[in-house]
Amino acid sequence: MAKIGPQGMLLVWVSLLLALCLQVMPLADMWLMWRPDWLGLMLIYWCVAAPQRVGVMHGFVLGLLLDLIEGSPLGQNALTLSLLAFLCALVYQRLRAYSLVQQAVLVFVLLGLVQLVEQWLQTIFGPFSIHLAFLLPSLIGAVLWPWLFTMLQALRRRLAVI
Repeated sequence: MAKIGPQGMLLVWVSLLLALCLQVMPLADMWLMWRPDWLGLMLIYWCVAAPQRVGVMHGFVLGLLLDLIEGSPLGQNALTLSLLAFLCALVYQRLRAYSLVQQAVLVFVLLGLVQLVEQWLQTIFGPFSIHLAFLLPSLIGAVLWPWLFTMLQALRRRLAVI
């Protein structure tokens, strides 16, 4: 894997901050459960594409920013995004070897595990629901994964920064 220069890290942070903006974009209540986990998807991509430069600390910082923006208990999203980055660090070599469809299934599992931990934390800290609708963002994220992965790979090649 090539070394990431300053322009490459700029691309990483710009894409992660764009995903953070998409994550907190206001939507009507009925559409909230259909919003994919943009930040989780982008974090998975960069943990797989540049594991030597993007990792648990990025997940923690982005999670703290998300906690501050959403007003959720401080550390809740930081914990879940750190867990996601850690799990990606464990399986990134395997994820790279898979086809896009297999990657999408693994992305569903990773995002689903993180959503499950987040649901568990919500039972501790506040209101919660006892149905499987919380897995819908993971499913939508898995459906979007091949498109997102292909688009970001093409962007990286075109800019030739990473």
